Amino acid sequence: MIKKNYYRKTAFLGVLLLCFYTFQQYTANSHEDFSEVKFISAPQTFNLSDFDPNSLSAQQWESLGFSGQQVKNILYYKEKLGGKFVSKEQLKKCYSISEEKFNELSSYILLPDTGKESGPGYRNHHTISITKKFNPDQYSQNDWVQLGFSERQAQSIIKYKNYLGGSFISKQKFRECFTISDENYQKLAPYLLLPDKSPQPESKEKYKKQHSSFDPNTLDIEGWQSLGFTLNQAKVIVNYRDKNLKGRFKNLADIQQCFVISTEKFKELQPHIIITPQQEAQPEKTDFSAIDLNTITYKQLLEFGFDKRSSGSLIGFRKKLGGFVTKEQILSTYNIDKELAKKLVSVCTLNSSHVIRYSLTDAPEEWLKNHPYFKYSADKIMYYRISNPDEKKIWKLLKLKPEYETKMKLYLK
Repeated sequence: MIKKNYYRKTAFLGVLLLCFYTFQQYTANSHEDFSEVKFISAPQTFNLSDFDPNSLSAQQWESLGFSGQQVKNILYYKEKLGGKFVSKEQLKKCYSISEEKFNELSSYILLPDTGKESGPGYRNHHTISITKKFNPDQYSQNDWVQLGFSERQAQSIIKYKNYLGGSFISKQKFRECFTISDENYQKLAPYLLLPDKSPQPESKEKYKKQHSSFDPNTLDIEGWQSLGFTLNQAKVIVNYRDKNLKGRFKNLADIQQCFVISTEKFKELQPHIIITPQQEAQPEKTDFSAIDLNTITYKQLLEFGFDKRSSGSLIGFRKKLGGFVTKEQILSTYNIDKELAKKLVSVCTLNSSHVIRYSLTDAPEEWLKNHPYFKYSADKIMYYRISNPDEKKIWKLLKLKPEYETKMKLYLK
């Protein structure tokens, strides 16, 4: 009895120690740092084009593949930075953007790689050399490189111009290009053939020529490029219209929802957009005087005024006969409006030259058994013609009523 109590106490003590050890492990793990853990959604495929992350709305961020919560985090992060991303490097640090997603978007982001390439403290490592006045709207990428900008900077300047609609418009707008530092702007400003400020609404007449009225449903890729969009952006817009919207923008909201069209660009284009109402194609009326009764279709019979039952009966009877030979056959069709049928045969033509005909001696057995005029005499015809190849004798042996014989002879040679 003493030994039994001893083992019970030992077992209880062991269980107590195990519980204590487990609690210590749990407490230690509860302080583990999960701050670096990122949740990455499954990769998706989107139509991408160049974009400025500072101008995207929440809806446009979502169209790039981010969830609603991720978008909230990105916009909150931007506000914490002072309301603007100044570099790709800075955008990459947003924990809601995974490394895979950033790599997918990186080549389309209109920002310098690092913050050193823009901002108040930036100084261009290239020497800008300018000696004469020029219109920056007319400068190509190579021209900007010749001025002293790097190729990447030159590309950004051209993209910014296209983003504005193909023109810098004013020195004020030109200065807003993030690639051009304050120092370089001061060097270029005296030589720029641009007005100091953007024109007010009442003095924008000369700029309206850039965007005359247009129907977005008729523009091809080149047409969208002429409005200031890049080639990639134009392709996305056309693809969005033709595939997502089944070939047509129905209203301004459809255009505004295309993520490559920024809010500013939409406001610029809106006064010039004219969406022509879609006209329903009116079916051409059939000229029944040119219609052959042996080729008239089911739809044409409905158009003429027959109901579905009458139209089906006429087409079915014609098929069994192999074609009409006389117009009177149409009047004898079952389940047909006799008065309407009389009107039909008086208007339409009948060409029976394509109707297949046989003789009683060579008509195929299957044809005889399926033809409405021959099927009741098919067995007799096949029996008599074995011993009587003379067609006249077969007619005598058949002993048919004159009206039946008349119908049958319509389909004999």
